[in-house]
Amino acid sequence: MKFYLSSYEIGNEAKKLKKLVPKGKIGYIPNARDFTGADPERRAKRNEKNMSSLRELGLEVEMLNLHNYFGKSDELKKKLEELGAIFISGGNVFVLRQAMKLSGLDEILQELKNKNDFLYAGYSAAGCVLSLSLKAYAIVDDATDIPYKELKKVIWEGLGLIDFAFMPHWDSDHPESKAINEEIIFCKKNNIPYKAIRDGEVIIIE
Repeated sequence: MKFYLSSYEIGNEAKKLKKLVPKGKIGYIPNARDFTGADPERRAKRNEKNMSSLRELGLEVEMLNLHNYFGKSDELKKKLEELGAIFISGGNVFVLRQAMKLSGLDEILQELKNKNDFLYAGYSAAGCVLSLSLKAYAIVDDATDIPYKELKKVIWEGLGLIDFAFMPHWDSDHPESKAINEEIIFCKKNNIPYKAIRDGEVIIIE
């Protein structure tokens, strides 16, 4: 699996992102923005902005709401094989993790990790959820926010698909930037490897 992990939105490697998409198609996953109290109108505008940015690259973009696949992992797996790439919005990493579990995306990604023709892309929470543990992220995100009736527990384990804690919005003009510094301090105190990137920057793993 290849990774395109941006701090905020598409980031400054858009041309590279387009080249990494194997079939010219990408599924947009919005579920990190399902947190309790999210403004529906604001969420819709954010989703449309993100999808428009992907379309401007010449990509065929499909909304891929994981909620439609809760308990239907076989259907989701078939859809991902058809698309060959996903782009995940930022938001609450714990909510995203819950949606991944309920849809079976977490296990599907484990199956796809050794395939070189699949792209996992996204920003902020999309990168954070790949870490081994999500404990550091409770400083910024509400870990106790459990919006889905199908699951009533906090998931502290990340996907473990990267060997460092992804720290977005570092040293940036972003409202979470100061709290990110606290997360980095947490990582240092607990001997957790991390990579901090500024908004606009991207980590690409091929």
